[in-house]
Amino acid sequence: MRRRTLLLVLAAAGLAGCGSLGDISLNPLNWFGRSPPPPPAPLPTIASPVAVRTLWQASVGKAGRGYFVPAVVGDAVYAADADGNVVRLDAASGKQAWRVAIGRALIGGVGADATTVVVASAEGEIVALETDGRERWRARVSSEVLAPPVVDRELVVVRSTDSRIFALDVRDGRRRWVYQRAQPTLAVRSATGVVLQGGYAFSGFSGGKLVAVAANNGGLRWEGNVSLPKGTTEIERVTDVVGMPWIGDREACAVSYQGRVACFDLTKGQPLWSRPISSSAGLGVDARYVFVSEDRGAVSAMDRTSGNSLWRQDRLANRVLTAPLPLGREIAVGDLEGHVHLLARETGAFVGRVSTDGSQIAAPPVPLPNGFLVQTTKGGLFALATPQ
Repeated sequence: MRRRTLLLVLAAAGLAGCGSLGDISLNPLNWFGRSPPPPPAPLPTIASPVAVRTLWQASVGKAGRGYFVPAVVGDAVYAADADGNVVRLDAASGKQAWRVAIGRALIGGVGADATTVVVASAEGEIVALETDGRERWRARVSSEVLAPPVVDRELVVVRSTDSRIFALDVRDGRRRWVYQRAQPTLAVRSATGVVLQGGYAFSGFSGGKLVAVAANNGGLRWEGNVSLPKGTTEIERVTDVVGMPWIGDREACAVSYQGRVACFDLTKGQPLWSRPISSSAGLGVDARYVFVSEDRGAVSAMDRTSGNSLWRQDRLANRVLTAPLPLGREIAVGDLEGHVHLLARETGAFVGRVSTDGSQIAAPPVPLPNGFLVQTTKGGLFALATPQ
């Protein structure tokens, strides 16, 4: 069963002898070993589960080494696969409107708005399409882009795995600016993304940094320490921000591997609170709570204002969970066997479960107007809904 892609990038020549990326264990507790990962915890019994309806399902194609998140824009769903196929589906029915072949192996996507659809190739090529599937332009960045590109009116913004943010002109792909940080010796290969809001681009980096840069020129507005490296060995000191930061009206929140979850004042980057935690997936936030999927398989909930711990559900150990999606009364997380687990928002108790096609759900669930959407590594798209 394919595990979440959580590999160390060997940036220093002195570590090249440790083995290729393909030789490193996918178990984050044993990156340089060859022992098998621990088995996933058995599925807990749910006494009176809520009914989860499958609104529709469709097939895109296998994910391979890629990290594919479907994009929902109005009445359209855009999705992609590792072989270079991009599809548009009707959000209400799942009916396919078009399918195009990019002619390149893809590794990341999809980013979209009302006029533009963007994916990334394994060689760092960014491909922009019209919403009818016609190609608009191609541009190249410095390395692979795992997280979905962000499309926002005039810009396409991507975060590459070598610690750079690129802003490209949405019309022709011309490079507008680049924000760059030093590449560490070791880093987590993670789909760390960008959020554009209020004229700024927010993203996380190695060393536990969360930054806000100006969307018009890439200038640094502020940086905050989600966590600080600790320990004596290089592996112990890896503490990278993972997943998508969450940006609200007044605060920004992020979580790191071997580090902390933290929230900051949005305008100045002053820390509001932080708590020790380790995640390789990311977080989800609603009006009151911050939810984090921990790298060992637990899900934790904290008060959004104070950071106080509310509950911790630890019965999904080693199930390689996605970032949580708040749904109102429940939160949803996917796992390595294609299950979607529903937990009660207030207590963390199991209230529902639905199975997909048996392959991993690597990317977080995506909200739909009347439910949510998950994409599996086999390429299945499942539109699901819980009782209102």
